[in-house]
Amino acid sequence: MVGNAGDKSWLRAMPWVFVLIWSTGFIVARYGMPHAPPMTFLAWRYALSILCFLPWIWLAKVAWPKDRDQWLHLAVLGVLMHAGYLGGVWAAVKAGMGSGLSALVVGLQPVLTAVWLSATGGAVTRRQWMGLTLGFTGLVLVVSRKFGAGSEGDTATWVNLSFAVMALFSITVGTLYQKRFVKPCDVRSANTVQLMAAFAVTLPLALLETEGMNWNGELMGAMAWSVLGLTLGGSSLLYMLIQRGAAASVSSLMYLVPPCTALIAWFLFSEPITVVTIAGMALTALGVSLVVRPAKA
Repeated sequence: MVGNAGDKSWLRAMPWVFVLIWSTGFIVARYGMPHAPPMTFLAWRYALSILCFLPWIWLAKVAWPKDRDQWLHLAVLGVLMHAGYLGGVWAAVKAGMGSGLSALVVGLQPVLTAVWLSATGGAVTRRQWMGLTLGFTGLVLVVSRKFGAGSEGDTATWVNLSFAVMALFSITVGTLYQKRFVKPCDVRSANTVQLMAAFAVTLPLALLETEGMNWNGELMGAMAWSVLGLTLGGSSLLYMLIQRGAAASVSSLMYLVPPCTALIAWFLFSEPITVVTIAGMALTALGVSLVVRPAKA
């Protein structure tokens, strides 16, 4: 009984732990991007993550995917969810797009997911549409104070906007692709296959970059958290959440990331939180609750 209660408590906590970890992504970018080119940083991140997963898989005797199709689907998922999404976000930040604007662009994912599900006959209820709309409105309020902040470079060019839109489509398609094609599999071996594919795609791009890695304390800290927190923790949790839940409900959790990022930035960097920001957070939380609340029988 105690074990079952603990398992249920962990399952309930998983979405919120995921949001907290995922929200640190833009904070890591703020620390790391001034000292490294994006593709080189990500290639290092994928390689180090693989080196962490392999001994874990060997010691725990974790099973690898059994058929070629599953390996292929996981590889496609890795290109979308790691190389495409992370590559787009980090390239957009490096090209001058600030955290607020890039979070807003990627924050369109729940709406894009819901539109696709609705167009293909998926079940998106009227209440969930209302929640998606409220969540996106709250998201706009949260990041609105960053617009025009020249010190952060929250401006859009066709280059950085293209990178951000690539990230948006990559994570949206990746979420839907996993739900449709990827069979249940141990998250450790599944994530390792994805990372191998992402590394294979990212390394050639990294070799084209001319800027070097300045291995100072900020970059090493950003790399360590990217590997241990974001990849081993956040990406693994996202994989498990998509595997267990509906695509629209899981995607709606992304609405909570910018408000949570704003709180972390306030704590670490003393970035101000205004009344508008607080109102946006409340509206976002309400919208997500409408999306993920179970339907009444």
